[in-house]
Amino acid sequence: MTEIRYTQDHEWVRLEGDIAVVGITAHAADALGDVVFVELPEPGREVTQGEAVAVVESVKAASDVYAPLAGRITESNADLESSPGNVNLGPEAEGWFFKMSLANRAEFDALLDAAAYAKLVEEA
Repeated sequence: MTEIRYTQDHEWVRLEGDIAVVGITAHAADALGDVVFVELPEPGREVTQGEAVAVVESVKAASDVYAPLAGRITESNADLESSPGNVNLGPEAEGWFFKMSLANRAEFDALLDAAAYAKLVEEA
């Protein structure tokens, strides 16, 4: 079973076994507008929860992408370097940013579920 959680900074996290796939939400992608550049973290990098690990730039702004969990980056989505617009086309599909191993499953469990994230967006 695939589990998805969200952060208050508009990142999504999809748990696939012991690996977390991370990207920005459709709400964040829509707010940014057309994405023109993505800077991704290097595989092997150890990160702490809340640490800025990637950058997404659009025609409107540049924003940091934060590690939603502590762990180690296992893979970055190299396709985004040549096709950053994939973030807009499928932010929760081909527009994923990086994959990481989890240091602490409890951090994932503490993130927002879909209903709580929808409420956050609605109240913004």
